[in-house]
Amino acid sequence: MEIELGNKVRDKVTGFEGIAIAKIEYINGCIQFCVKPKVKEDGKMPDGEYIDVDELEIVYKGIIIEADSTGGPQRDYPRK
Repeated sequence: MEIELGNKVRDKVTGFEGIAIAKIEYINGCIQFCVKPKVKEDGKMPDGEYIDVDELEIVYKGIIIEADSTGGPQRDYPRK
């Protein structure tokens, strides 16, 4: 099954879980998803982590969000 944005996914290596909120495809063919975990108990929003698609498995179908507008600043982006 192919991972789609909105799927809840798990890193097979670390067990890190969250919702796939962004997808990046590099010129060399590498594909990564930004996986955003749940809000912490203290209410703080944790950063998403970019994980190679081959390390991810789908936990369940997840969520679907209909966006009215696109663009704007992105909080989660690949870091060097």
